[in-house]
Amino acid sequence: MLIQMKMPSKVKRYCPHCKKYQTFDVSIGKKRKASELKWGQRRFRRVTRGYRGFPRPKPEGREKPTKRIYLKYRCTVCKHVVQPPAFRSKKFELVEVR
Repeated sequence: MLIQMKMPSKVKRYCPHCKKYQTFDVSIGKKRKASELKWGQRRFRRVTRGYRGFPRPKPEGREKPTKRIYLKYRCTVCKHVVQPPAFRSKKFELVEVR
């Protein structure tokens, strides 16, 4: 698990659109909208349908010590955006590379 992290604002990685390695601009994004067609969401909708209550207890008490970081990578050549799965970190900072 990553606790504190500094990441460059420009990285080289594979662009699936260009089909080769390019420079990407890194920015902090937001959580994607969850798909209504995923199995967990379909099950949740089925369980909460009608007069039934919430299928699991609501979380009470403390907050989690880490937050999820959602990164967006934008290709500088074709402007294609890639947003990989999130990771957790207490502190996250984008730094300029010289």
